Amino acid sequence: MNQLEQLKQFTTVVADTGDFQSIKAYTPRDATTNPSLILKAVQKDEYKPLLQKAVRDNPNASTGDIIDRLLIAFGKEILDVIPGRVSTEIDARLSFDVEGNIAKGRELIALYEQAGIPRERVLIKIASTWEGIRAAEVLEKEGIRCNMTLLFSLAQAIACAEAGAQLISPFVGRIYDWYKKSTAIDYQGAEDPGVQSVKRIYNYYRKFGYKTEVMGASFRNTSQILELAGCDLLTISPDLLQKLADDSAPVERKLSADNLPAAGIIKLSVDEKTFRFMLNEDAMATEKLAEGIRAFCADSGKLKQMITALR
Repeated sequence: MNQLEQLKQFTTVVADTGDFQSIKAYTPRDATTNPSLILKAVQKDEYKPLLQKAVRDNPNASTGDIIDRLLIAFGKEILDVIPGRVSTEIDARLSFDVEGNIAKGRELIALYEQAGIPRERVLIKIASTWEGIRAAEVLEKEGIRCNMTLLFSLAQAIACAEAGAQLISPFVGRIYDWYKKSTAIDYQGAEDPGVQSVKRIYNYYRKFGYKTEVMGASFRNTSQILELAGCDLLTISPDLLQKLADDSAPVERKLSADNLPAAGIIKLSVDEKTFRFMLNEDAMATEKLAEGIRAFCADSGKLKQMITALR
């Protein structure tokens, strides 16, 4: 078997792309999108008709509402290709707005259900701010499953689990980027700080019986992916899926609930004050969370410009 086939023995493989035509060859179970991936997709000729249709079919809608309908259109196309779930992201400008996230999550699920897609096949992506986590807590109780994104720290992960979030997406590559830039070290294998972060979260969840799924995300190379073989899920870009498919070297399971560290995992309770202090103490997580929100806002702004130009 190639490495992708071997990896699927231990981990649920998820495609990280808005390019749904590229997904089929890798047969992932789920797929994730974000504003940056959707922006990248609609710049391709084969996906421009989806954008044009969203604008044409909603002449009186706001630009933000048209983006929502575009996200649903991509989600529907992706769900035609995969058997599992698609993740659709809430506007990052709502990252510090509890009620705004709740309202938008309900709205997106309603649009999916109007399109004949059951809510069980959708994960609403919300930034792992304190406010985003509180919104997810409300949505989960309504049967709206949440994927907590832009997650860089154990504090965020614990708060998400205690809120009952369905899934978290710790960002491996962006953590690696920060440490590589700050130390000038090109980390490899198990020494990679992004890999270590996901392992720490996975072991914490398994030790204390949290049901929240851990999905490693934002990979820079296949080494990072293979070091997390055994994680609940891994969301992987098409180019890295292809590299795994092209390699037949052995894949070893690295994470397992049956093989947790014997010591060193201490249970923490994370209320708002503790969350904010722990996040503030972690320069990498603080900077990367802020940077990620800004980047998603910027790409949403570019999408709005494209929509305005078509109206």
